[in-house]
Amino acid sequence: MSELIKKQVTDAKALMDKAIDHADSELNKIRAGKANPSMLDDIVVDYYGTPTPLSQVGSVNTPDARTIIVQPWEKSLLAPIEKAIKEANLGVNPQNDGVIIRINVPPLTEERRRDLVKKAKAEAETGKVAVRNIRKDANEKIKKLKTEGVSEDEIKVGEAEIQKLTDAYIIKVDQLSDAKEKDIMTV
Repeated sequence: MSELIKKQVTDAKALMDKAIDHADSELNKIRAGKANPSMLDDIVVDYYGTPTPLSQVGSVNTPDARTIIVQPWEKSLLAPIEKAIKEANLGVNPQNDGVIIRINVPPLTEERRRDLVKKAKAEAETGKVAVRNIRKDANEKIKKLKTEGVSEDEIKVGEAEIQKLTDAYIIKVDQLSDAKEKDIMTV
C-alpha cells in the first residue's frame, strides 16, 4: 500500500476514533436512573455575567446512587447554579440548603426508560452516520490520488481498508448503544 493511501487510512481512523468518543460522551449524558455527575456536564452557570461550565464553579459528587451534590466554591453562586439546573430541564428538582445543592434523581418509569432507549438509539445512529461520512470523504480522497500516479489496484486496496475500518467502528457504536440500552432498562 502506498504512503499516500496509508496516510488517508490513518487519517480516517483518527476521525473515526473521535466520532466514537463523541457518540460515547453523548450516550453517557443520557440518564439511566442512577445519579451520574456527567448528567450536569452541559450546564452553564452565569458567573458574574460570564457563562461558565458548572464544573468550573463548584464540585459535583454522587454520595449514593440516587443523589448528586453540587458544592459551589462561592456561596453567592448557589442561586445561579440552582437556576441553571432548573433551566436545563433534566427532570430533576435541585434543593438549595444554603451550603450545597442536592439533587435527588427519581427512579425512571417504564415509559421514560423506553423514551431514553429511543434517544440512545438515535445518538448511536448519529454516530454511525458520522463514521459513514468519514468513509465517504476518505474514499473520495483516495480516488483523487489517481491523479498523483497511484494505481487502480492501490486505490482498491485503500478503499477496502477504509471499508474494514468502517465496519469495525459501526460495530463499536452498536456495542456502546447496546450497553447503554441494557443500563437504561436495568431497574
